[in-house]
Formats: sequence, C-alpha cells, structure tokens
Amino acid sequence: MRIFDSHCHIDDKSYDDDFQETLDRAKDNRVIACMIVGITLKTCRKAVPLCEASANCFTSVGVHPHDAKSCSEKVLEELRELAKSPKVKAWGETGLDFNRMFSPQDVQEKWFIRQIQMARETGLPLIIHERDTNGRLLEILRAEVQPGQGGVVHCFSGTREEMHAYLDMGFHIGITGVITHKARGEELRAMAPEIPDDRILVETDAPYLTPSPERNKFRRNEPAFVRRVLEKTAEVRSQDVESLADQVFNNTCRLYGISPDELELS
Repeated sequence: MRIFDSHCHIDDKSYDDDFQETLDRAKDNRVIACMIVGITLKTCRKAVPLCEASANCFTSVGVHPHDAKSCSEKVLEELRELAKSPKVKAWGETGLDFNRMFSPQDVQEKWFIRQIQMARETGLPLIIHERDTNGRLLEILRAEVQPGQGGVVHCFSGTREEMHAYLDMGFHIGITGVITHKARGEELRAMAPEIPDDRILVETDAPYLTPSPERNKFRRNEPAFVRRVLEKTAEVRSQDVESLADQVFNNTCRLYGISPDELELS
C-alpha cells in the first residue's frame, strides 16, 4: 500500500528537531510521499530547499488568506522564481477565510484573484483554502478559473451543494482527520461517499487537525497519521482500504504532475 499526504506543513518549526524521523515514521506507515504546502514567502523559502534535499517530498508556493495583508507583486514575483524548482508542484495555499479575518476581505480577494492568475501563468494546480465565505469563494472561482485549471479544495468543510459545485468545476476534494472526529466530522462522513473515486485526496494538514484516536495522545499531527484518514474514508465509502489507497495515490500524483520516475518507491 502506498499513501500520499497531499497537504502538510512539516516545514513548521515544530519539526525542526525531528524532520527526518517524521518522514521515517510516515514511511513505516506506508506514507511514502508528502506535499509540503507554502503559506507565506518565508515558509516557501524554507520548504523549497527542504524538499530539494528530501526524496518524495514536494512543495507549493503561495500566500494564505490569513497573510494576504503581507502579499504584494514583489512577493508574487519571488514566488514565481521559487516555482521554477522541479519540486514545486502547485500554487497555494490561497483562498479566502472570513472566520478570523486576519486580513481584510478586500485584501484577501485581491490577492486570491492574482494567485489564481499566477497559477494559470505557471501551469500549476491550485491548493485552495475556504472558510465561512458564504459562496464568495465560489463566485470568484467561477469568474476567474479557466477550463482545465485544476486544483484541490483542501480540508473541505463546506456544504453538500458547495462540494458538488467544486466537483463540477473540476476540483478535487481534500479529506483531513476531521472525518475521524465524532461530532465535527459527522457531515463530512455523510458526504464523503459522494466524491468520485478519481477526485478524492487525503491529507493531514499537519501539525494541525490530528485524527482520532491519535489526537488523544499527540498534540502535533504528522504525515504518518494520514493513514487513519484513509482508513476512515474507506470505511464510510464502503471501499477496500488498499484499493482506495492506490486510487488516492494515483489521484494525487496526477493532480500534482508527479511521475513515478520522481519517486523512490522502495
């Protein structure tokens, strides 16, 4: 069985002392590849060389909506340069977050639109963050995304109608450890069977969103735990775990344009 953690932040300082051990634990759980997702220029500057030195680790470049207030054309141009690395496979994490409003709405929207354009210009799929936008993110996607410009709505937490709208636009749906949480994951467990086999991804969002039962023991999430996400997803979809693992692995490689030649599979 091969598993791909399609979204994590193991460039976070909490892994500085055990980064390689984190990857080793992942491999012990059949998690052989990771997408380390950028959220600021600073994290992207750290993640690119980290992935260039680490087999089966890939990264993205982008500015998270929380940090949109620090974005600029200069920042985007430096991200474009970083995206020339063969280890950069996506643009994001970008999007809108109207829950905490760490950046004003108009600023979030301005730089989200520009990053959709940057993804298109660089030929990279989008990694999208959405929280409590009441349809506004979908409005922007419908206006700005061109046919064939794919991506993933990471850590999906929206409504059934929103999920099908994303799917109709060609996006993938990212499932996190929330699916294992008894109360919080109830709606997600009900919707997961409706995601087409070729559009589903699994992710940790490490160090956040630790799945159950690991969250009863560990404060920090890590890629090894994405296996629990896969197992619960297979359960609610009434699918064989190994078959779903193979499907999701192939989905992730296809979305991020990763060929088997780039992976160490042993």
